[in-house]
Amino acid sequence: MAVAETQLYAKVSNKHRSKSTSVLLESLLTKGFPAHIAQKALAATGQKTIEDAAKWLHSHCNDPSLEDPIPQEYALYLCPTGSLHNHLQEFWKESKRQCGKNRAHEIFPHITLCDFFTCEDQKVELLYDILKRVGDSFSQCFPPSISLSLHSSTSYLGFFIGDSHANILKEFAAAFSSEASALADCHVKPCLKQLHLTLAHKFYPHHQKTLEQLAKCINPGETCQWVAALYSRDMRFVHYQTLRALFQYKPQNIDELMINAGDFIYVDPTQQSDVSEGWVIGTSHRTGCRGFIPENYTERAIESDTWVKHREYVFVTASRFFTQTENERNVKLNGEVNNPSMSRSVTNVPSLQEAIIMKCHLRVQLLPPLCCSKMFHLISGKYYRADLNFPSTLPKRKDSVKHFEYDPPLSCCGIFQSRLIGEALLDQEVTVSYVYSSPALRCIQTAQHVLQGLKLDQKVKIRVEPGLFEWTKWEASKVIPNFMTLSELAEASYKIDTSYRGNFPLSSLVPSESYEEYVSRSSAVIKQIITACPSKGKGVILIVGHGSSLASFTRPLIGLPARDSSDFAQVVRKIPSLGMCFCEELKEENKWQMVNPPVKTLTHGANAAFNWRNGIVED
Repeated sequence: MAVAETQLYAKVSNKHRSKSTSVLLESLLTKGFPAHIAQKALAATGQKTIEDAAKWLHSHCNDPSLEDPIPQEYALYLCPTGSLHNHLQEFWKESKRQCGKNRAHEIFPHITLCDFFTCEDQKVELLYDILKRVGDSFSQCFPPSISLSLHSSTSYLGFFIGDSHANILKEFAAAFSSEASALADCHVKPCLKQLHLTLAHKFYPHHQKTLEQLAKCINPGETCQWVAALYSRDMRFVHYQTLRALFQYKPQNIDELMINAGDFIYVDPTQQSDVSEGWVIGTSHRTGCRGFIPENYTERAIESDTWVKHREYVFVTASRFFTQTENERNVKLNGEVNNPSMSRSVTNVPSLQEAIIMKCHLRVQLLPPLCCSKMFHLISGKYYRADLNFPSTLPKRKDSVKHFEYDPPLSCCGIFQSRLIGEALLDQEVTVSYVYSSPALRCIQTAQHVLQGLKLDQKVKIRVEPGLFEWTKWEASKVIPNFMTLSELAEASYKIDTSYRGNFPLSSLVPSESYEEYVSRSSAVIKQIITACPSKGKGVILIVGHGSSLASFTRPLIGLPARDSSDFAQVVRKIPSLGMCFCEELKEENKWQMVNPPVKTLTHGANAAFNWRNGIVED
């Protein structure tokens, strides 16, 4: 160990003695880990859970740098969430597709408040306290929306922050910097120049016009909740390339590196000249070990993939605000104990995000095409109400009414019982802030009547998300149904958010998709929906889909792998109409869990068709 490093380690150790150990640190110490190594593991994992830190320690048991007192580098960013974030991500994706990768693609959308700085491992928790304290002091003056104006040059494209709003952000950054320097011995440099949100940087000049056109599609006034987030990175690999392993590789020689699919590898471009062709030498982010790996087992990753998110402060522009304190287990904003075993109404605090995933009610059961007379007159094509459970009328659509055969409406019982569920949710004081629905008519109608029961049908609009549609392999038609358009739905008096653009375009739905494709689609869509919906007090996200939705959306949300396709089918068959799953986010643990729904399951018996002649008149 170098002399300077030894002195730094002595400084860390001596100052630690005067500081009380945290609950997380105490737990690691009881497992036998030395204090300085336990602190290093906590800092490297964001001080979230004991499990994360212990896993890091076991993975790094052969890390030659484990004893080195090298601190993490930290930066404070202001990051957008909600609709603006989604549009920025779409710009990231499309600009990369049309113009290739540029420097902006290395990091997520953000406004830099403080440049990277170092902080000794045992003082990181002080940064969390400072972020909360400074955030609280600026919450009342934080602008309800930040003024963004597009700026373009031959090598830069981005939004500049308006002066009045930029001054508030600079004051916030300066206050954080001042307290961090005083309390945590950190040399923090706040950004005092022109604040900006970069869209593209260091691109080819001939791509400027294309990028400008793409940028003009972003509405800077989109709904957005801003989050001040503290990130860290390993300062040793700042100027390295980051690779992601595509496959597992088991070493054949002692100087080769063991990697698993998904591992990140740091590679110094200046050290590759003497390496055999087809190989690279790098350091594993997961284990800290160094060695040779086959280059064709990897792909380029972005710089921020290996960063650790520590804490964030969410600026709510209403009078009420909250912070996400992932390390303060079971403590709410006002200091009350949050016991997960208590009733839902007690734990329903502003920072808690909740979601109801519901199966739509029974659709009108249609017969095969050759027997359409059951619902449509064969000659005139007019709608025929063959049973009182059929709706009295059908919504108007411009194309053939025969399309209702594969996109059928709800039955009358379905309409009544959907409204009944909404009324029951209202009795339990469940407030819905967002509603997402599959494009299937029966799902949209279910969502509409649930909102009517909640008395929210005039306040909350339905976002039609094609990605929520059923596993297309189960569609009897073997093609994607012709759904009603948003304008047709709106004309039919359904409360549709016509400005919403789905995360998964309707044109992307593939007929008879594989189970793996369906699982991948479901996982991506639910995560995008959750990300797009910031917590709003007691607001709940209502997602109305199909029977398969309850399994395919909840499992990735709570961190479980997908079921086998055969097991999946068996589970889905047992899910009744209007069956629901209730999920809530554990902010302090950065994960979701399933809990009991706020209302009971609706049950009823079958009611067969009755012919008065049978048994009454005829023998």
